[in-house]
Amino acid sequence: MTRRGAVLFAAMCVIWGIPYLLIRVAVEELSPAMLVLARTAVAALLLLPIAAFRRELRVLLPYWAPVLAFAAIEIAVPWVLLGAAEQRLSSSLTGLLLAAVPIVGVVIARTTGAREGLGLQSGLGLLLGLVGVAAIVGLNLEGASVVPLAEIGLVAVCYAVGPVILQRWLSGLPALGVIAASLGVTAVVFAPIAAFSVPAQVPSGKVVGSVLGLAVVCTAVAFLLFFALIAEIGPVRATVITYVNPAVAAVLGVSLLDERFTPGMGIGFALVLAGSVLATRRGTEPDAPQPSLEPACDST
Repeated sequence: MTRRGAVLFAAMCVIWGIPYLLIRVAVEELSPAMLVLARTAVAALLLLPIAAFRRELRVLLPYWAPVLAFAAIEIAVPWVLLGAAEQRLSSSLTGLLLAAVPIVGVVIARTTGAREGLGLQSGLGLLLGLVGVAAIVGLNLEGASVVPLAEIGLVAVCYAVGPVILQRWLSGLPALGVIAASLGVTAVVFAPIAAFSVPAQVPSGKVVGSVLGLAVVCTAVAFLLFFALIAEIGPVRATVITYVNPAVAAVLGVSLLDERFTPGMGIGFALVLAGSVLATRRGTEPDAPQPSLEPACDST
């Protein structure tokens, strides 16, 4: 992995390790639909003016169908399912279940035209990552019903399919335009849906802070970095960040919520990092063509 890829990978490991906690806090007072609306609307308001100024929206018009598909599969459907599931599941268990995203990504990559080969080294990395996540979080399914588990399973599939849509049908389009348009469309769709679940009173400060953190840091900034990461190391390897996310969530729990740190967490964290390095390291085999995310016009 290049130095740029390593920096992007590390940033995404941290940034997308935070949402589990923020979503868990937000759904205590907001419905999943209202949370999706607030998150996407704020992020869209930040990104759409920039994309319009850089003339990165009009070029998307001929590709409206894949853009809508990407918005639905990468944002709208998984985010509402994630909020619904975290009303009944712990954030740590949610992170563990979503560690299956790279595995789903491997299956998709090997059954589509845009195949990205994974050798023994990458396969070992995926296995180490899965074992590490299990050691950090622990396989605790007590009180978990079929419905939230199925919701998280669908989220995992969506997160694995989204990057494939980007690579196969949106390659070469401006990343900022794709992100901003997808967020804007999702906000418009969820506006009438969320109208049926408007909270009876103004949300608390911690909920408002969680929503803003999700919208600004974990959405607007995170998507820009994630698309850059996909362009650098490929869609399958990029999804390996889901192995590190639960480790970040565990560290946040220990440092901010005074949770107990166990030897299993320490050993698991080491395994997650080792597995991530192996799975994302470029091998000797040539990589599949990566999506181009160059801006539509030169901003300099």
